[in-house]
Amino acid sequence: MTKNEVRLRYSFRCITEKETEEAIAIEQICFPPNEACSAKSMRTRILAVPELFLVAIDEKLGKIAGFLNGIATNETVFRDEFFSDISLYDPEGQTLMILGLDVIPEYRGQGLATAIMSEYLERAAKMEKKLVLLTCLEDKVNMYKKMGFQDKGMSGSTWGGEQWHEMSYEL
Repeated sequence: MTKNEVRLRYSFRCITEKETEEAIAIEQICFPPNEACSAKSMRTRILAVPELFLVAIDEKLGKIAGFLNGIATNETVFRDEFFSDISLYDPEGQTLMILGLDVIPEYRGQGLATAIMSEYLERAAKMEKKLVLLTCLEDKVNMYKKMGFQDKGMSGSTWGGEQWHEMSYEL
């Protein structure tokens, strides 16, 4: 699917509170239990930071096909507490910590993850953020490199008992 085809099939916008349970269900589909964000943390994040929670809506079906969410901070090293402690959110922060990129399995392999990330990075630049950080498992490093991220090596994060790469994108 070309970039234009993706843009025609999906609309991109901030999440609404009424989509909270749908987002929680998608998180449970996209991540194994040890890596998925808890329902409580997702609810809290959606209420506190909807402007940094971008959904891709399948225009034909009117449902969420995927999403990307994060929080702003002035910290420049990713740590596990960002997943569960919303008090670390600083609306004036110059760094965005991406907490999850979720694409429902039937939408994978069509360029949607790249389109969501591209839209998110454009919005971050408009918000005058300077840096975007995320962590990913080894098998996702090349995907994020193709999106323009640099691999900073192994992260100090041990979320879900896993070893993660820290990836960065300068805006």
